[in-house]
Amino acid sequence: GQRIPNVFWNIPFTEHLATYLMKKTMAKHGVAKLEELRSMCQEFDVKFIACEMTVELFGYNRDDFIDGVEFAGAASYFDEAAGGDHHLYM
Repeated sequence: GQRIPNVFWNIPFTEHLATYLMKKTMAKHGVAKLEELRSMCQEFDVKFIACEMTVELFGYNRDDFIDGVEFAGAASYFDEAAGGDHHLYM
């Protein structure tokens, strides 16, 4: 069948709505808030790697991220992940 183009992200304030809905769903299911999850990860020295292409695609700047975030392409991420025991790719 023919694919319908996704115009969702072209609607103003969609990013804020999606964030709100995600937070609401997490709270409903008893999942810790994103800030709490991030803080726990920082306590356990989890390495944060942001996808350079996604950062550029969504118009973010490296200064928009918390300290300690590394930036890499997908190939670099998968090379890094190959040597570790636990990974979360979002």
